[in-house]
Amino acid sequence: MPIRIPDNLPAVEVLKRENIFCISGSDAETQDIRPLRILLLNLMPKKIETEIHLMRMLANSPLQVEIDLMRINDKPSKNTPIEHLAMFYKSFSEVRHIKYDGMIITGAPLGQKKFTEVSFWEDLKVIMDWTIGNVTSTMFLCWGVQAAMYHLYGIDKRLLDKKISGVYPHHLVKPLAPIVRGFDDVFNAPHSRYAEIPEEKMAAHAELEIISSSTIAGAYIIARDDGRQLFVTGHSEYEPLCLKEEYERDLEAGLSPAVPENYFPNDDTEAKPIVSWKCHGNLLFSNWLNYYVYQLTPFNPEKIGLELDIARTEFSA
Repeated sequence: MPIRIPDNLPAVEVLKRENIFCISGSDAETQDIRPLRILLLNLMPKKIETEIHLMRMLANSPLQVEIDLMRINDKPSKNTPIEHLAMFYKSFSEVRHIKYDGMIITGAPLGQKKFTEVSFWEDLKVIMDWTIGNVTSTMFLCWGVQAAMYHLYGIDKRLLDKKISGVYPHHLVKPLAPIVRGFDDVFNAPHSRYAEIPEEKMAAHAELEIISSSTIAGAYIIARDDGRQLFVTGHSEYEPLCLKEEYERDLEAGLSPAVPENYFPNDDTEAKPIVSWKCHGNLLFSNWLNYYVYQLTPFNPEKIGLELDIARTEFSA
């Protein structure tokens, strides 16, 4: 939430230079508040688990948030009951007329496929284009980042020699960026993927800023310089046993997976995993809701997508 301070206090300019959001007493008196409306496009096979993971993160905020769930198409899901999808999920045609303050597009287990081979690729391209005029800030996760970089910025993914799986240390590249406010200089985050976006190509794009990175896992948090798109290549929303379950799933499938790195004590897969990412994971989502959604979105939802002259300097570090 913004800090409220007296009008004309000298600290205002100092705080603004540090990208700390503050509001004058006179402005606060006239401020009105409404719930934030967030759309979740769930591309994961186990949709109920993904819902729970993300809603835990979104609930860790004093802001009132309303969630709409959307699926990419009406194809039956092997891992989610059809009754659940029918009751709680909307189609794109049902929401495309609505303006959203924020949207999350999840990952999907499609890292080894070419985008043009993905069955719903054309539908996803339409949705990503739609976000530009209908969503204040969109967060892309894991494979969602790869899809967005390819379609929106022309940057293709690069397949890895082996799957990245584990919990890795990251450092801050832009420590004053609002999305990492409160982060330590070095923090951990889980990754689980077969591909990456070349860091040097994102760094060369004028509208993109790499905010945090990992020596092993590569670029982790990337943002469009006006805050309207956020890209997170890992899985800060993961629960303690997610990597363990993925490892066991790959074992059963005969893929001979490596033990997730920096996860099991002494790499003992029978031991309880070490959780070292939850604090920063919660902070990541609460910062997104606060700085990139709440503080950017207009009070009148009908103006979302129309007021695109947000000062980019507010999100540059």
